[in-house]
Amino acid sequence: MINDNNYKEYLKGVQVVEISGESCANCLTLMPILYEIVSKRNDVELIHIEASETTVNIMKEYQIDRVPTILLLDNGVEFARAMGFQPEEILELWINAKIDEHLKK
Repeated sequence: MINDNNYKEYLKGVQVVEISGESCANCLTLMPILYEIVSKRNDVELIHIEASETTVNIMKEYQIDRVPTILLLDNGVEFARAMGFQPEEILELWINAKIDEHLKK
């Protein structure tokens, strides 16, 4: 389980990080969609972080003030962000475009 004490060891390479809350309906709906999108790529990993008392420092570091939030990270450095629920088609286009653009740099 990712928490304030160990999260940096998980943040390696290009990742889609989904930050959600336990009682967030949109978060529960979003996770399988993200899994489906990310599973089509072999150059990205999907990470889930639950907003809780054990992840307060993560929330502060990445300035998370609402869930769901999707971060696109490269070795822990944010290069794109989306907040709130997004339709699957739009989310897939956004993720692929942002990652492809980032990898071309």
